[in-house]
Formats: sequence, C-alpha cells, structure tokens
Amino acid sequence: MANSNPNDSELLPRLLAGEQQAFRELVGSYQGAMRAVAYAIVGSRNADEVVQDAWLAVVRNLDGFQGRSSLKTWLLTITANTAKTRYKHNRREVLLDDLPGPHGSIDASRFATDGHWLAAPFGWHEDSPEALLSEDELRECLEKTLSGLSELQSSVLLLRERQGLELDEICNLLEVSLSNVRVLLHRARLKVFATLEHFEESGQC
Repeated sequence: MANSNPNDSELLPRLLAGEQQAFRELVGSYQGAMRAVAYAIVGSRNADEVVQDAWLAVVRNLDGFQGRSSLKTWLLTITANTAKTRYKHNRREVLLDDLPGPHGSIDASRFATDGHWLAAPFGWHEDSPEALLSEDELRECLEKTLSGLSELQSSVLLLRERQGLELDEICNLLEVSLSNVRVLLHRARLKVFATLEHFEESGQC
C-alpha cells in the first residue's frame, strides 16, 4: 500500500474538529489521485461527478476512519467504490484499448526491465531530465501526450508516477490484473518517452 502522507497524522484531528482549512488541504493533496481512479473506472464524462460523490461520502464517514490504512488509501478506496456502485462499466480489453501516441511508440528493447533507458536518447548527454522538464513547451507536449492516452493507460501512469501508488494498490483499486497494469504502464511510458525523444531531436511537439 502507498505510504501515508507525513501530514496525515496532524491533518486528521483537524478534519475531525471540522476545520475548513484542513479539508481544503485534504482536497488539494488528493483530488488528483481521486480523479485518476474515477477516470479509469467510469471515463472522463462521469469522473468529476464520481469525485464529488466520493467527497460527500468522505465527509459523512470521516468519524468512522479507523486509521488502518493511510488517508490516501482510504480516500481512493471510497472513490473506487463510489465509481463501481454508481456506474456499470464494461472495461475494454487492454489490447484493444491502445491508442497510438502522437509520435508512435519506441521499441521496448531500448529499455531495461525497470523502465529506464539502456542508452540515453539522442542529445540527452548534456541536459538532465530535470532541465528538460523545466521547459514549458516540453510540459505542454507531455500533457498533450497524456491526454491522448486511453483512459486506463493515463490513469495507471498518473497513479504510479505522480501519486506514487504501488502496482498492487492500483490493481486493487481498478480491479485490473497485475499483468494488465504492467502492460498499461509500459505502453504509456513508451509513448511518453517517444514524445521526450522527439522533442529533444526536433525541439517541437
């Protein structure tokens, strides 16, 4: 399971005391992860509605939070359950749910088993990834690539890379097998890497 946010222990008493600022901090910390879970289960059309319903459930059930898991895990479980209860979602097979990236993809043999490059892309010997990511245009390119991913690919990538969830937690939340989660994550990463390499070679999206 994902680790607790270091502020969870101090946030909970404030939430239970009804402090509005504490609730705003909670929303700011976890809204993105909740939306990623909802997006994966019900799609973009209904994701915001599910998240709103999940927050209502959080407010109603906060007194019953036992602390057996992190606040994040609890919030994401509520979000997933809200999505599954309200909507019947016929998930497409992963192999059919694979949209081409704007620059295609990259040969998987160019990566080690941990997802890192075996050899750095063209022109990366001087620029660190941090330096590249500081460029506004590249950020826009990456966001464009993310928006073009299938709903499942996008959600799995965001939950793993931006929210730091473990693969088994993503499996449990989305009710997707570990092998499928690995495929989804791998394909999404290949498309992101393709965008990065194209930008570095051409300076354009």
